[in-house]
Amino acid sequence: MGKDDGIFEWKKGLRLDAMNHPAIEEDDYKKSLKNAQLKLLNYQRSLAESNRNLIVLFEGPDAAGKGGAIKRLVERLDPRMLRVHSVVKPTQEEYAHHYMWRFWRNLPQYGQIAVFDRSWYGRVLVERVEGFASEREWKRAYQEITEFERMLVDDGTVFVKIYMHISKDEQLLRFKRRESDPYKHWKITDEDWRNRRKWDEHNEAAEGMFEKTSTDFAQWRILPSNYKWHARVEVIRTVNSALENAGIKKLS
Repeated sequence: MGKDDGIFEWKKGLRLDAMNHPAIEEDDYKKSLKNAQLKLLNYQRSLAESNRNLIVLFEGPDAAGKGGAIKRLVERLDPRMLRVHSVVKPTQEEYAHHYMWRFWRNLPQYGQIAVFDRSWYGRVLVERVEGFASEREWKRAYQEITEFERMLVDDGTVFVKIYMHISKDEQLLRFKRRESDPYKHWKITDEDWRNRRKWDEHNEAAEGMFEKTSTDFAQWRILPSNYKWHARVEVIRTVNSALENAGIKKLS
């Protein structure tokens, strides 16, 4: 497995539950977060003047920290130049179209950023595991998704695909904390517990997704996320690195 500043580049043979989970001290977290957010803000200003755009998408098990990471990713940015899309069950109108239709409508304009809290990869993750898509449909989706992302990258899109993973034990602790906290109780549902019972199936689907859809132009980054402070900083650093590698100049 290749490693880049705490995030793993997907490599064949990676097993999600075999990863180590790095931590960070509070003082280092606060300083690193502030520096990374300022750097990203400068990149956003430069991106806004270009004919490029940025898509950051998140996948991972329930309670992996996606919401908290997205909050820190966008909280210092210009909100006029970004949109966050939280993907839920399709509407009746969306069911009447190809599954990619609802995502196509939310692609960012040139110069802007779109963040997807779950994405079109649901077709090969939860829809595969729960049987909402037939085997023929989810297997076909690997090529559909790769061609879709290739088209966007050729047009100037910078892609960052992050899979945040936690251990099964850590997920259980977070579920119990949510159940006992009246301000977070809304975060835990029967569906979360049902998904947990299929932990191995979801991991198998994710590992198959990495193998089929991690490409040289839109690579999967795997983030061990048992320690939230570490994960939040690494998300922003990864986005900054992707923008730099894509040739976006950071404004001073």
